[in-house]
Amino acid sequence: MLAKRIIPCLDVTDGRVVKGVNFVALRDAGDPVELADIYNRDGADELVFLDITASSDHRETMIHVVEDTARKVFIPLTVGGGIRSITDARTVLTVGADKVSINTAAIERPGLITEISEEFGAQATVLAIDARRSKPGVWNVFTYGGRNDTGIDVLEWAQRGEDLGAGEILLTSMDCDGVQEGFDCDLTRTVSRNTRIPIIASGGGGHPEDFVRVLTDGEADAALAASIFHYGTHTIDDLKNVLNKAGVPVRMRC
Repeated sequence: MLAKRIIPCLDVTDGRVVKGVNFVALRDAGDPVELADIYNRDGADELVFLDITASSDHRETMIHVVEDTARKVFIPLTVGGGIRSITDARTVLTVGADKVSINTAAIERPGLITEISEEFGAQATVLAIDARRSKPGVWNVFTYGGRNDTGIDVLEWAQRGEDLGAGEILLTSMDCDGVQEGFDCDLTRTVSRNTRIPIIASGGGGHPEDFVRVLTDGEADAALAASIFHYGTHTIDDLKNVLNKAGVPVRMRC
């Protein structure tokens, strides 16, 4: 069985890491470069850097911040936010990213998924999906940092994204985001069982048991979190120790 991954997330705006609840009420969480360095040393398997206002502000990704962050990490780095073209993807990969994450731009031009996958490989192409429950067992896709309800069914979009060439899905539950009361395991399980690519669960991780559940019952391949790491509630080592004791395969630090 492949090891499950623990991935800290840096939600960045105006050069600072922020975190809110349900995508609103953002508060400062620190410097992205400093946090990236800490997580790299503390045993994170990967790191995600999201410029969360690039799409809604209709601007480019903050490349200088990405470049400074990439210099501090020796683990896979995924960068998203404001990537609208092959040129944008190439730029972030050139300055140190290993993968690019696309969300709003992929909805507006699905062919971008194929273009990035064919140019840089499916392993470098992450489809980010922000999902909000519309009724039991059904979720809608949101864009522009959770501001716009597309009316598109999450499962249909995940399957189409895979067909278009995405190699991984970063799946965020907007209902659970920042609440720290557990991931939406129904959501991750539904998408995982109906696609063949890895699913990164995001939104709701507050306690180690939440991660155990989403990586087992939720059938996710990786779990992403922000608040519990940024504000020192749990360390990555602590979390992995709990996962290891629960029988969840993880990479432990030597």
